[in-house]
Amino acid sequence: KIQVGIIGDHPSIQRSLEMGALLAPSQSPVLLLGETGTGKDLFARYIHRLSGRQREPFIAVNCAAIPEQLVESILFGHRKGAFTGAVDDQKGKFAAADKGTLFLDEVGELPLPAQAKLLRVLQDGQIEPIGHTKAHKVDIRIVGATNKDLRKMVRKGKFREDLYYRLNVGEIKLPPLRERRTDIPKLVLHVLDKINGSLKRQKRISSNALSRLQSHNWPGNVRDLENVIERSVRLCRRDVLEADDLLITEPITYADPLDALPEPYEGFSLDEFLGSARKQLLLRALDTTSGNQSQAARLLGITPQAVHKFLQQFKSNS
Repeated sequence: KIQVGIIGDHPSIQRSLEMGALLAPSQSPVLLLGETGTGKDLFARYIHRLSGRQREPFIAVNCAAIPEQLVESILFGHRKGAFTGAVDDQKGKFAAADKGTLFLDEVGELPLPAQAKLLRVLQDGQIEPIGHTKAHKVDIRIVGATNKDLRKMVRKGKFREDLYYRLNVGEIKLPPLRERRTDIPKLVLHVLDKINGSLKRQKRISSNALSRLQSHNWPGNVRDLENVIERSVRLCRRDVLEADDLLITEPITYADPLDALPEPYEGFSLDEFLGSARKQLLLRALDTTSGNQSQAARLLGITPQAVHKFLQQFKSNS
């Protein structure tokens, strides 16, 4: 099922979609909770589409990406000359979203002074740009999102308790990908279809590769999965991606890399395992160097001829 790009029919994602559909027509704020990469932006757009405001602006703001000293100016606007560098009047994001939806992504990153102003907007619909002495009314539906535990932040004094309860009128939890593994094949095929639209030779994926994708834990969730498919397709020289063509990279840790080695079992093939490991390392080196064979060889401590030979063999197997 696709809702503005939201794919999946696992009960957990369906519950989130149903909750979104129930809350959308209300004018109350909605708070989306979920790990990085679970699709909070898509859910915000989904709520906007069902809210009755779909013909009005949808303005998204990544609160984590705004320098602290500019937060109030960017959100609420400022008057020319209000502070050093304010050479023109600036309309803030709240004014830009008037009559529509304002999506505050990573709302937990807002500094406390901006939280106080946001609370005022939620309480009485009034915004006061920097340098103005009079507030003016805006009509906005606010959707907030965070991957943080806001309750814990409230206890530590980093997030206003009154703002938390104002935002949390409707709460939707977005499930991580590892809790809806049955949706992974559908997501993979959707991403592959999108990528194939820009390729001369269409790529497919083997059942073994799909099994490997389903068994992975996906710390970065759907965005992580999309990135793996895209870079694997880009480097794969043949039409069908196999399990060891998938470039699944984990966050850097300082654990013993030998801990990741498999336990030998009946029917285990050392040559097959070493061949797959060699191929993965070569593909990762080529990915890191954007396909530069000489640089990849230098990273791996082998000759450029060895990398070239690998690519020729890889191509001949396609």
